[in-house]
Amino acid sequence: MASNAVEVPAEMRALVLSGTGFDALGVKTVPTPRPGPRQLLARVEAAGVCTSLIKLVEQGPKHSLMHGWDLEKHPGVLGDEGLVSLVEIGEELQGQYELGQRFVIQPAVDHAPINNRERYSNNGEGVFKLGVSYTLWGHLAEYILIPEEVLAARCALPVPSEDIAAAHGAMAEPLSCVISGQDHHVRVVQEGPLSERQVVKGLKPGGLTVIVGAGAMGRMHVDLAMSYRPGALVVTDLIDERLARVEKLFGGRARELDISLHAVNGKSTDVPTLLNDLSGGRGADDVIVAVGSGAAMEAAQHFAGRAAVLNFFGGLKKGEDIVQVDSGIVHYREIVLTGSSGGSPWDVARTLELIAAGEIRPEAHITRVGDLEHVPEFLQMIRRQELDGKAVVYPSRRCEEIIQVDSWSDEDERGFLAGGAS
Repeated sequence: MASNAVEVPAEMRALVLSGTGFDALGVKTVPTPRPGPRQLLARVEAAGVCTSLIKLVEQGPKHSLMHGWDLEKHPGVLGDEGLVSLVEIGEELQGQYELGQRFVIQPAVDHAPINNRERYSNNGEGVFKLGVSYTLWGHLAEYILIPEEVLAARCALPVPSEDIAAAHGAMAEPLSCVISGQDHHVRVVQEGPLSERQVVKGLKPGGLTVIVGAGAMGRMHVDLAMSYRPGALVVTDLIDERLARVEKLFGGRARELDISLHAVNGKSTDVPTLLNDLSGGRGADDVIVAVGSGAAMEAAQHFAGRAAVLNFFGGLKKGEDIVQVDSGIVHYREIVLTGSSGGSPWDVARTLELIAAGEIRPEAHITRVGDLEHVPEFLQMIRRQELDGKAVVYPSRRCEEIIQVDSWSDEDERGFLAGGAS
């Protein structure tokens, strides 16, 4: 039997998908799962609402990560972002984990299915990647089952500090995608004419970084980019409100770190001229396109200076994903063109380290707080492009109204959980 020093209810609330479309999505009371000998059960302290859930809801069983799973027969509990604390430990895992221990789970699980293989196409043969929120239990529930697949793939990452707020830990997964993206910045450097070339990873300290797009993911790139201490950081967008938010959230920190921050509208500012002025005509060292726009990608290549890295971080829709790249820029300026999709367990662990060290500020990215019942509304807001930032829910805390915030600190969380907001 699992150890059970915490009283766990027989039933719980969970966001359940039982088919295809938003009519098949809703918060229901379901049996609380119980861990097997090599499994864990955790209480969800806070969960984020990810844009990727929209694609899952709209595609249902046809989503590639469902692997043929019939959601009408076997409904899924959604949610790929969260921070959890252990309440039950399987008997074969005794001594390896502690009750109350907190984890963030990397949702991309590189492992073949162990449980419920009969629910997968061809009994799971040929399936080597699973997803939390897909065929594995998700975070948008009061409790989450952590099965063998997650543990075997080392996707349960311990939270390194008790000082990390639950909502901030829930931001670790989306921030980890940004960690992965900037970790893909690899450049070849040569200290002198007779020096052997060396490979250096990450944004260039003291250099000029450009981030195209000041939406939610673009602001996460701004946040992380500051940890590399660039000399100048240019953020460009076409929406003034987003640029004002960048200045409000990061202007003070940039001044503290002696980073020259420029949030500019590409319609009214000659960005290439600004970059030349800031770099003495050399151009940018790192360019990140954090928006899904082919036009932005094509324009951004002209920002890159010699030996720069150009990162197409934002994805494009199938059929609209062909863009023109000037081979002369790649060849004569010797730039590196890269991209990334998602992160790994290491990226989540690194994100938690940076949060604990104060090098990134997850509170800056939270703009809505609510209850499980608000998640369908949050998803509709995302579809209508009305949610600029991240939404967080606390499954154990009932909240009648959605709370709109500029940021969400650990003090805000403590007050909310104590009943200070409803």
